[in-house]
Amino acid sequence: MRRRLSPTGFPSPFLARIAAAGLAAWTAGMVLPADAAPAAKPASKPATEASDGSIPQDSIVAVINGTVLTRRDVDNRGRLFALSAGLNLNDDLMTRLRPQIVRQLIDERLRQQEMLSRHINVPLEQIAASIADIERRNNMPHNALRDRLAADGISLTTMIDQIRVQLGWSQVLREELGSRGRTTAAEIAQREEALRHEDGKTQYLMSEIFIPVDDARHSEDELKFTQTIIQELRNGAPFPIVAAQFSQSQTALEGGMMGWVQEDSLDPQVVAIARAMPDGAISNPIRVAGGYVIATLNGRRTIGHQMGTLLTLRQAYLPFTTPLNPQAPSEQQRDMLQQAQQLAANAHSCADLEAANHKYGDKRPANPGDLQLERINPQMQQILANLPPGKASHPLVSGDGIAVLMVCARQQKNFAQQTPSEIADQLMNERVEQTSRQLNRDLRRRAVIDIRSKV
Repeated sequence: MRRRLSPTGFPSPFLARIAAAGLAAWTAGMVLPADAAPAAKPASKPATEASDGSIPQDSIVAVINGTVLTRRDVDNRGRLFALSAGLNLNDDLMTRLRPQIVRQLIDERLRQQEMLSRHINVPLEQIAASIADIERRNNMPHNALRDRLAADGISLTTMIDQIRVQLGWSQVLREELGSRGRTTAAEIAQREEALRHEDGKTQYLMSEIFIPVDDARHSEDELKFTQTIIQELRNGAPFPIVAAQFSQSQTALEGGMMGWVQEDSLDPQVVAIARAMPDGAISNPIRVAGGYVIATLNGRRTIGHQMGTLLTLRQAYLPFTTPLNPQAPSEQQRDMLQQAQQLAANAHSCADLEAANHKYGDKRPANPGDLQLERINPQMQQILANLPPGKASHPLVSGDGIAVLMVCARQQKNFAQQTPSEIADQLMNERVEQTSRQLNRDLRRRAVIDIRSKV
Protein backbone atom coordinates (compact mmCIF):
# COMPACT_ATOMS: atom_id res chain seq x y z
CA MET A 1 0.00 0.00 0.00
CA ARG A 2 1.38 3.39 -0.94
CA ARG A 3 0.88 5.80 1.94
CA ARG A 4 1.86 9.18 3.19
CA LEU A 5 3.87 8.31 6.26
CA SER A 6 5.78 9.84 9.11
CA PRO A 7 9.42 10.65 8.23
CA THR A 8 10.54 10.17 11.82
CA GLY A 9 14.25 10.54 12.28
CA PHE A 10 14.59 12.45 9.01
CA PRO A 11 14.71 16.15 8.05
CA SER A 12 11.40 17.23 9.61
CA PRO A 13 11.54 17.70 13.42
CA PHE A 14 10.58 14.44 15.11
CA LEU A 15 9.84 15.61 18.63
CA ALA A 16 7.46 18.33 17.52
CA ARG A 17 5.49 15.86 15.43
CA ILE A 18 5.34 13.00 17.91
CA ALA A 19 3.89 15.36 20.52
CA ALA A 20 0.67 15.48 18.52
CA ALA A 21 0.56 11.74 17.94
CA GLY A 22 -1.50 9.09 19.64
CA LEU A 23 1.61 8.32 21.67
CA ALA A 24 1.20 11.76 23.21
CA ALA A 25 -2.25 11.00 24.52
CA TRP A 26 -1.19 8.09 26.68
CA THR A 27 2.27 9.19 27.82
CA ALA A 28 1.37 12.71 28.97
CA GLY A 29 2.19 13.41 32.58
CA MET A 30 4.95 10.85 33.13
CA VAL A 31 8.48 11.77 34.17
CA LEU A 32 11.05 9.02 33.90
CA PRO A 33 13.36 8.17 36.77
CA ALA A 34 17.08 7.88 36.11
CA ASP A 35 17.03 4.15 36.76
CA ALA A 36 14.14 3.34 34.44
CA ALA A 37 16.06 1.06 32.10
CA PRO A 38 14.18 -2.10 31.11
CA ALA A 39 14.55 -4.89 33.59
CA ALA A 40 16.10 -8.11 32.39
CA LYS A 41 13.55 -10.77 31.61
CA PRO A 42 14.02 -13.77 33.92
CA ALA A 43 14.04 -17.23 32.45
CA SER A 44 10.72 -18.99 32.87
CA LYS A 45 9.47 -22.51 32.69
CA PRO A 46 7.13 -23.61 29.91
CA ALA A 47 3.52 -22.67 30.46
CA THR A 48 1.59 -24.82 32.88
CA GLU A 49 -1.81 -24.17 34.35
CA ALA A 50 -2.03 -22.91 37.91
CA SER A 51 -4.21 -24.67 40.44
CA ASP A 52 -7.13 -22.41 39.53
CA GLY A 53 -6.79 -23.22 35.83
CA SER A 54 -5.18 -19.90 34.87
CA ILE A 55 -1.84 -19.58 33.08
CA PRO A 56 0.96 -18.25 35.34
CA GLN A 57 2.18 -14.75 34.54
CA ASP A 58 5.81 -15.90 34.26
CA SER A 59 4.99 -18.61 31.73
CA ILE A 60 6.80 -18.35 28.40
CA VAL A 61 4.66 -17.37 25.44
CA ALA A 62 7.45 -17.23 22.87
CA VAL A 63 11.23 -17.19 22.50
CA ILE A 64 12.54 -14.83 19.80
CA ASN A 65 16.17 -15.48 18.86
CA GLY A 66 16.75 -16.49 22.49
CA THR A 67 14.81 -13.57 24.02
CA VAL A 68 11.89 -14.57 26.23
CA LEU A 69 8.38 -13.15 25.92
CA THR A 70 6.16 -13.93 28.92
CA ARG A 71 2.48 -13.88 29.64
CA ARG A 72 3.13 -10.91 31.97
CA ASP A 73 4.62 -8.91 29.06
CA VAL A 74 1.50 -9.57 27.01
CA ASP A 75 -0.98 -8.75 29.76
CA ASN A 76 0.90 -5.59 30.77
CA ARG A 77 0.66 -4.29 27.20
CA GLY A 78 -3.05 -5.08 27.12
CA ARG A 79 -3.65 -3.23 30.39
CA LEU A 80 -1.60 -0.28 29.12
CA PHE A 81 -3.77 -0.10 26.02
CA ALA A 82 -6.97 -0.24 28.05
CA LEU A 83 -5.75 2.44 30.44
CA SER A 84 -4.62 4.78 27.65
CA ALA A 85 -7.84 4.33 25.65
CA GLY A 86 -10.12 4.61 28.68
CA LEU A 87 -11.51 1.10 28.19
CA ASN A 88 -12.70 -1.45 30.70
CA LEU A 89 -10.36 -4.37 30.07
CA ASN A 90 -12.52 -7.42 30.73
CA ASP A 91 -11.51 -11.05 30.15
CA ASP A 92 -13.32 -11.25 26.82
CA LEU A 93 -11.59 -8.19 25.38
CA MET A 94 -8.19 -9.36 26.62
CA THR A 95 -8.73 -12.78 25.04
CA ARG A 96 -9.41 -11.11 21.69
CA LEU A 97 -6.43 -8.75 22.00
CA ARG A 98 -3.75 -11.21 23.10
CA PRO A 99 -2.90 -12.88 19.75
CA GLN A 100 -2.20 -9.54 18.07
CA ILE A 101 -0.35 -8.20 21.12
CA VAL A 102 1.91 -11.27 20.93
CA ARG A 103 2.59 -10.58 17.27
CA GLN A 104 3.33 -6.94 17.98
CA LEU A 105 5.67 -7.76 20.85
CA ILE A 106 7.53 -10.29 18.71
CA ASP A 107 8.08 -7.59 16.09
CA GLU A 108 9.27 -5.22 18.81
CA ARG A 109 11.76 -7.82 20.11
CA LEU A 110 13.10 -8.24 16.57
CA ARG A 111 13.44 -4.47 16.21
CA GLN A 112 15.20 -4.24 19.57
CA GLN A 113 17.66 -6.90 18.48
CA GLU A 114 18.33 -5.06 15.23
CA MET A 115 18.94 -1.87 17.19
CA LEU A 116 21.45 -3.70 19.40
CA SER A 117 23.22 -5.22 16.41
CA ARG A 118 23.70 -1.70 15.01
CA HIS A 119 24.77 -0.35 18.43
CA ILE A 120 21.82 2.05 18.48
CA ASN A 121 20.95 3.26 21.95
CA VAL A 122 18.08 5.58 22.76
CA PRO A 123 19.16 7.62 25.80
CA LEU A 124 16.71 7.93 28.65
CA GLU A 125 17.15 11.68 28.31
CA GLN A 126 15.65 11.51 24.81
CA ILE A 127 12.67 9.52 26.03
CA ALA A 128 12.23 11.84 29.00
CA ALA A 129 12.47 14.92 26.75
CA SER A 130 9.76 13.55 24.48
CA ILE A 131 7.49 12.81 27.40
CA ALA A 132 8.19 16.18 29.03
CA ASP A 133 7.20 17.89 25.79
CA ILE A 134 4.06 15.76 25.60
CA GLU A 135 3.27 16.63 29.21
CA ARG A 136 3.51 20.35 28.51
CA ARG A 137 1.36 20.16 25.40
CA ASN A 138 -1.39 18.19 27.12
CA ASN A 139 -1.40 20.30 30.31
CA MET A 140 -1.35 17.17 32.44
CA PRO A 141 -0.49 17.13 36.16
CA HIS A 142 3.05 16.15 37.06
CA ASN A 143 3.47 12.35 37.34
CA ALA A 144 -0.27 11.74 36.78
CA LEU A 145 0.13 8.83 34.39
CA ARG A 146 3.02 7.25 36.24
CA ASP A 147 0.93 7.18 39.39
CA ARG A 148 -2.02 5.72 37.48
CA LEU A 149 0.18 2.98 36.02
CA ALA A 150 1.34 2.03 39.51
CA ALA A 151 -2.24 2.06 40.80
CA ASP A 152 -3.30 -0.30 37.99
CA GLY A 153 -0.35 -2.63 38.53
CA ILE A 154 1.27 -1.87 35.16
CA SER A 155 5.05 -1.93 34.98
CA LEU A 156 6.59 1.42 34.05
CA THR A 157 9.00 -0.41 31.76
CA THR A 158 6.06 -1.55 29.61
CA MET A 159 5.61 2.02 28.44
CA ILE A 160 9.31 2.87 28.29
CA ASP A 161 10.08 -0.20 26.17
CA GLN A 162 7.45 0.71 23.58
CA ILE A 163 8.64 4.32 23.30
CA ARG A 164 12.28 3.24 23.10
CA VAL A 165 11.62 0.86 20.21
CA GLN A 166 9.60 3.43 18.29
CA LEU A 167 12.36 6.02 18.64
CA GLY A 168 15.19 3.58 17.96
CA TRP A 169 13.52 2.05 14.91
CA SER A 170 13.55 5.48 13.28
CA GLN A 171 17.33 5.53 13.65
CA VAL A 172 17.55 2.05 12.15
CA LEU A 173 15.56 3.20 9.12
CA ARG A 174 17.74 6.28 8.74
CA GLU A 175 20.82 4.05 8.60
CA GLU A 176 19.12 1.61 6.25
CA LEU A 177 18.16 4.37 3.82
CA GLY A 178 21.64 5.87 3.75
CA SER A 179 22.03 8.12 0.72
CA ARG A 180 18.36 7.57 -0.13
CA GLY A 181 17.48 9.55 3.00
CA ARG A 182 17.42 12.76 0.98
CA THR A 183 15.08 13.81 -1.80
CA THR A 184 16.48 15.55 -4.85
CA ALA A 185 15.20 18.64 -6.62
CA ALA A 186 14.44 16.49 -9.66
CA GLU A 187 12.24 14.14 -7.59
CA ILE A 188 10.34 17.07 -6.12
CA ALA A 189 9.85 18.62 -9.56
CA GLN A 190 8.56 15.31 -10.89
CA ARG A 191 5.96 15.08 -8.10
CA GLU A 192 4.94 18.71 -8.64
CA GLU A 193 4.32 17.96 -12.31
CA ALA A 194 2.23 14.91 -11.38
CA LEU A 195 0.11 17.04 -9.02
CA ARG A 196 -0.51 19.59 -11.74
CA HIS A 197 -1.94 16.82 -13.90
CA GLU A 198 -4.29 15.89 -11.02
CA ASP A 199 -5.60 19.43 -10.54
CA GLY A 200 -9.29 19.30 -9.64
CA LYS A 201 -9.24 15.76 -8.26
CA THR A 202 -10.01 14.88 -4.65
CA GLN A 203 -7.51 14.60 -1.80
CA TYR A 204 -8.35 12.95 1.52
CA LEU A 205 -7.17 13.77 5.03
CA MET A 206 -7.01 10.26 6.42
CA SER A 207 -5.81 8.29 9.41
CA GLU A 208 -5.09 4.58 9.32
CA ILE A 209 -4.43 1.53 11.46
CA PHE A 210 -2.57 -1.20 9.58
CA ILE A 211 -2.77 -4.80 10.84
CA PRO A 212 -0.34 -7.04 8.94
CA VAL A 213 -1.17 -10.59 7.85
CA ASP A 214 1.77 -13.00 7.60
CA ASP A 215 -0.05 -15.82 5.82
CA ALA A 216 -2.77 -14.70 3.42
CA ARG A 217 -4.24 -18.23 3.50
CA HIS A 218 -4.92 -17.99 7.23
CA SER A 219 -5.95 -14.48 8.20
CA GLU A 220 -8.82 -15.35 10.54
CA ASP A 221 -7.06 -14.19 13.73
CA GLU A 222 -6.03 -10.86 12.20
CA LEU A 223 -9.57 -10.29 10.90
CA LYS A 224 -11.07 -11.01 14.33
CA PHE A 225 -8.58 -8.64 15.94
CA THR A 226 -9.34 -5.92 13.37
CA GLN A 227 -13.07 -6.29 14.05
CA THR A 228 -12.42 -6.04 17.80
CA ILE A 229 -10.47 -2.80 17.33
CA ILE A 230 -13.20 -1.35 15.11
CA GLN A 231 -15.80 -2.16 17.76
CA GLU A 232 -13.75 -0.35 20.42
CA LEU A 233 -13.20 2.65 18.13
CA ARG A 234 -16.91 2.91 17.45
CA ASN A 235 -17.54 2.66 21.19
CA GLY A 236 -15.39 5.75 21.72
CA ALA A 237 -11.74 4.61 21.96
CA PRO A 238 -9.58 7.47 20.58
CA PHE A 239 -8.29 6.63 17.09
CA PRO A 240 -4.80 8.17 17.64
CA ILE A 241 -4.24 6.14 20.80
CA VAL A 242 -5.33 2.86 19.22
CA ALA A 243 -3.15 3.57 16.18
CA ALA A 244 -0.14 4.36 18.38
CA GLN A 245 -0.61 1.07 20.23
CA PHE A 246 -1.46 -1.37 17.46
CA SER A 247 -0.82 -0.03 13.96
CA GLN A 248 2.20 -1.62 12.29
CA SER A 249 2.68 1.31 9.92
CA GLN A 250 5.15 4.11 10.61
CA THR A 251 2.14 6.43 10.82
CA ALA A 252 1.59 4.94 14.30
CA LEU A 253 4.06 7.55 15.55
CA GLU A 254 1.60 10.23 14.49
CA GLY A 255 -1.51 8.49 15.77
CA GLY A 256 -2.19 6.98 12.36
CA MET A 257 -2.37 10.37 10.61
CA MET A 258 -1.46 10.03 6.92
CA GLY A 259 -1.95 13.70 6.06
CA TRP A 260 -3.47 14.81 2.76
CA VAL A 261 -3.23 12.00 0.19
CA GLN A 262 -4.48 11.72 -3.36
CA GLU A 263 -6.21 8.64 -4.72
CA ASP A 264 -3.22 7.29 -6.62
CA SER A 265 -1.28 7.14 -3.31
CA LEU A 266 -3.85 4.77 -1.80
CA ASP A 267 -4.82 1.17 -2.40
CA PRO A 268 -7.81 0.89 -4.74
CA GLN A 269 -9.76 -0.82 -1.97
CA VAL A 270 -9.16 2.15 0.36
CA VAL A 271 -10.07 4.65 -2.37
CA ALA A 272 -13.44 2.95 -2.89
CA ILE A 273 -14.19 3.27 0.83
CA ALA A 274 -12.88 6.85 1.11
CA ARG A 275 -15.14 8.06 -1.70
CA ALA A 276 -18.24 6.88 0.15
CA MET A 277 -17.22 7.54 3.79
CA PRO A 278 -18.71 10.44 5.73
CA ASP A 279 -16.21 12.49 7.72
CA GLY A 280 -15.40 10.97 11.10
CA ALA A 281 -16.69 7.47 10.30
CA ILE A 282 -14.70 4.33 11.12
CA SER A 283 -14.39 1.93 8.19
CA ASN A 284 -15.02 -1.79 8.23
CA PRO A 285 -11.89 -3.95 7.75
CA ILE A 286 -10.32 -3.14 4.37
CA ARG A 287 -8.32 -6.03 2.91
CA VAL A 288 -5.17 -4.78 1.20
CA ALA A 289 -1.90 -6.37 0.14
CA GLY A 290 -0.13 -7.48 3.31
CA GLY A 291 -2.95 -7.07 5.80
CA TYR A 292 -6.00 -5.11 6.89
CA VAL A 293 -6.54 -1.35 7.11
CA ILE A 294 -8.92 0.51 9.41
CA ALA A 295 -9.45 4.03 8.06
CA THR A 296 -11.12 7.19 9.22
CA LEU A 297 -11.67 10.26 7.07
CA ASN A 298 -10.95 13.64 8.66
CA GLY A 299 -11.70 15.80 5.62
CA ARG A 300 -11.51 16.10 1.86
CA ARG A 301 -10.50 18.82 -0.59
CA THR A 302 -9.92 19.44 -4.28
CA ILE A 303 -6.29 19.30 -5.43
CA GLY A 304 -5.12 22.80 -6.22
CA HIS A 305 -8.22 24.55 -4.85
CA GLN A 306 -8.76 25.15 -1.13
CA MET A 307 -8.79 28.81 -0.22
CA GLY A 308 -8.78 29.64 3.47
CA THR A 309 -7.57 32.08 6.11
CA LEU A 310 -4.20 31.52 7.78
CA LEU A 311 -3.83 33.11 11.22
CA THR A 312 -0.61 33.84 13.06
CA LEU A 313 -1.46 34.04 16.78
CA ARG A 314 0.05 34.74 20.15
CA GLN A 315 -1.45 33.94 23.54
CA ALA A 316 -0.88 34.71 27.19
CA TYR A 317 -2.05 32.07 29.64
CA LEU A 318 -2.79 32.90 33.27
CA PRO A 319 -3.00 29.62 35.24
CA PHE A 320 -5.19 28.77 38.19
CA THR A 321 -3.60 27.07 41.18
CA THR A 322 -6.72 24.91 41.69
CA PRO A 323 -9.49 23.69 39.34
CA LEU A 324 -12.22 26.26 38.79
CA ASN A 325 -15.61 25.92 40.43
CA PRO A 326 -17.69 28.50 38.50
CA GLN A 327 -20.13 28.81 41.39
CA ALA A 328 -17.38 29.46 43.94
CA PRO A 329 -14.17 30.83 42.35
CA SER A 330 -11.20 31.18 44.67
CA GLU A 331 -9.53 34.45 45.53
CA GLN A 332 -6.60 33.56 43.26
CA GLN A 333 -8.98 32.87 40.37
CA ARG A 334 -10.79 36.19 40.81
CA ASP A 335 -7.41 37.91 40.91
CA MET A 336 -6.30 36.14 37.69
CA LEU A 337 -9.49 37.26 35.95
CA GLN A 338 -8.87 40.87 36.96
CA GLN A 339 -5.29 40.67 35.69
CA ALA A 340 -6.46 39.08 32.43
CA GLN A 341 -8.96 41.90 31.91
CA GLN A 342 -6.22 44.47 32.46
CA LEU A 343 -3.94 42.61 30.01
CA ALA A 344 -6.66 42.50 27.36
CA ALA A 345 -7.19 46.23 27.72
CA ASN A 346 -3.51 47.24 27.73
CA ALA A 347 -1.80 44.81 25.32
CA HIS A 348 -1.24 46.37 21.90
CA SER A 349 1.15 43.94 20.21
CA CYS A 350 1.95 40.26 19.98
CA ALA A 351 5.23 41.02 21.76
CA ASP A 352 3.18 42.28 24.71
CA LEU A 353 1.36 38.92 24.91
CA GLU A 354 4.61 36.96 24.65
CA ALA A 355 6.05 38.96 27.54
CA ALA A 356 2.90 38.42 29.60
CA ASN A 357 2.92 34.69 28.92
CA HIS A 358 6.52 34.50 30.12
CA LYS A 359 5.60 36.49 33.24
CA TYR A 360 2.96 33.87 34.12
CA GLY A 361 5.34 30.96 33.72
CA ASP A 362 4.95 29.92 30.06
CA LYS A 363 2.44 27.28 31.12
CA ARG A 364 1.31 27.14 27.49
CA PRO A 365 3.36 28.16 24.44
CA ALA A 366 3.02 31.83 23.55
CA ASN A 367 3.08 30.82 19.88
CA PRO A 368 0.55 28.03 19.26
CA GLY A 369 1.58 27.88 15.60
CA ASP A 370 -0.15 29.13 12.49
CA LEU A 371 -3.76 27.96 12.27
CA GLN A 372 -6.30 27.69 9.48
CA LEU A 373 -9.39 29.57 10.62
CA GLU A 374 -11.78 27.18 8.89
CA ARG A 375 -10.43 24.17 10.82
CA ILE A 376 -10.73 25.70 14.29
CA ASN A 377 -13.75 24.74 16.42
CA PRO A 378 -16.83 26.94 15.80
CA GLN A 379 -16.66 28.74 19.15
CA MET A 380 -13.07 29.81 18.56
CA GLN A 381 -13.85 30.76 14.97
CA GLN A 382 -16.42 33.26 16.25
CA ILE A 383 -13.80 34.84 18.50
CA LEU A 384 -11.00 35.04 15.93
CA ALA A 385 -12.88 35.63 12.67
CA ASN A 386 -13.47 39.35 13.29
CA LEU A 387 -10.63 40.05 15.75
CA PRO A 388 -8.46 42.78 14.18
CA PRO A 389 -4.68 42.17 14.15
CA GLY A 390 -3.03 43.79 17.16
CA LYS A 391 -6.18 43.75 19.32
CA ALA A 392 -6.40 41.37 22.28
CA SER A 393 -9.41 39.11 22.73
CA HIS A 394 -11.53 39.20 25.84
CA PRO A 395 -10.34 36.75 28.55
CA LEU A 396 -11.20 33.14 27.73
CA VAL A 397 -11.80 31.21 30.94
CA SER A 398 -11.26 27.44 31.17
CA GLY A 399 -11.17 25.03 34.08
CA ASP A 400 -7.47 25.53 34.78
CA GLY A 401 -6.73 29.10 33.67
CA ILE A 402 -7.47 32.08 31.46
CA ALA A 403 -6.17 32.76 27.95
CA VAL A 404 -5.90 36.07 26.11
CA LEU A 405 -5.36 35.78 22.35
CA MET A 406 -4.17 38.16 19.66
CA VAL A 407 -4.06 37.86 15.87
CA CYS A 408 -0.62 38.96 14.64
CA ALA A 409 -1.28 38.43 10.93
CA ARG A 410 -4.09 37.21 8.72
CA GLN A 411 -3.74 36.09 5.12
CA GLN A 412 -5.69 34.24 2.45
CA LYS A 413 -3.97 31.09 1.29
CA ASN A 414 -4.59 28.19 -1.05
CA PHE A 415 -4.07 25.32 1.38
CA ALA A 416 -4.25 22.73 -1.39
CA GLN A 417 -0.94 23.90 -2.87
CA GLN A 418 1.87 21.77 -1.49
CA THR A 419 5.19 23.46 -0.91
CA PRO A 420 8.44 21.81 -2.09
CA SER A 421 9.26 20.93 1.52
CA GLU A 422 5.85 19.27 1.99
CA ILE A 423 6.37 17.28 -1.20
CA ALA A 424 9.84 16.28 -0.01
CA ASP A 425 8.31 15.06 3.26
CA GLN A 426 5.70 13.04 1.39
CA LEU A 427 8.31 11.39 -0.83
CA MET A 428 10.44 10.56 2.20
CA ASN A 429 7.41 9.22 4.07
CA GLU A 430 6.72 6.75 1.27
CA ARG A 431 10.37 5.70 1.13
CA VAL A 432 10.56 5.22 4.90
CA GLU A 433 7.46 3.00 5.00
CA GLN A 434 8.65 0.85 2.11
CA THR A 435 12.02 0.38 3.84
CA SER A 436 10.37 -0.42 7.18
CA ARG A 437 8.10 -3.07 5.66
CA GLN A 438 10.96 -4.71 3.79
CA LEU A 439 13.26 -4.76 6.81
CA ASN A 440 10.48 -6.18 9.01
CA ARG A 441 9.97 -9.01 6.53
CA ASP A 442 13.70 -9.71 6.43
CA LEU A 443 13.97 -9.80 10.22
CA ARG A 444 11.08 -12.26 10.51
CA ARG A 445 12.47 -14.46 7.75
CA ARG A 446 15.87 -14.72 9.44
CA ALA A 447 14.51 -15.08 12.99
CA VAL A 448 14.14 -18.22 15.06
CA ILE A 449 10.75 -17.81 16.74
CA ASP A 450 9.56 -20.53 19.09
CA ILE A 451 5.89 -20.12 20.09
CA ARG A 452 5.61 -22.02 23.39
CA SER A 453 1.96 -21.58 24.32
CA LYS A 454 -1.32 -20.20 23.11
CA VAL A 455 -2.57 -17.03 24.77
